[in-house]
Amino acid sequence: MLSRVNPGWKTLVVTHVVSLCMLGFYQSAAAQKPTPEPFANAVEQRFEMITQLKEINAQLREQNALLRSGKLQVVVAPKR
Repeated sequence: MLSRVNPGWKTLVVTHVVSLCMLGFYQSAAAQKPTPEPFANAVEQRFEMITQLKEINAQLREQNALLRSGKLQVVVAPKR
C-alpha cells in the first residue's frame, strides 16, 4: 500500500516534517536567550540605594563618635 504513494508526496511530507523540526529547534534555541530589560530594574536599584545609605549612616556615626570623643586634633601647616 505504501508503494502506491506518489514519490512527490513522500518528498513533500518529509520536507515539511524536516522544516517543522528545524523551526522548533530554532525557536527553542532562541527562547533560551534572556532578553535584556529595556529599563533598569527598580527593585534592584532600591536595594542598592538602601545598602549605600546604610554604609553612609555607619560612616556618619563613626565621624560623630570621633568628634564627640574630643580626641580629634587638627594640625594646620603653613602654606609653602
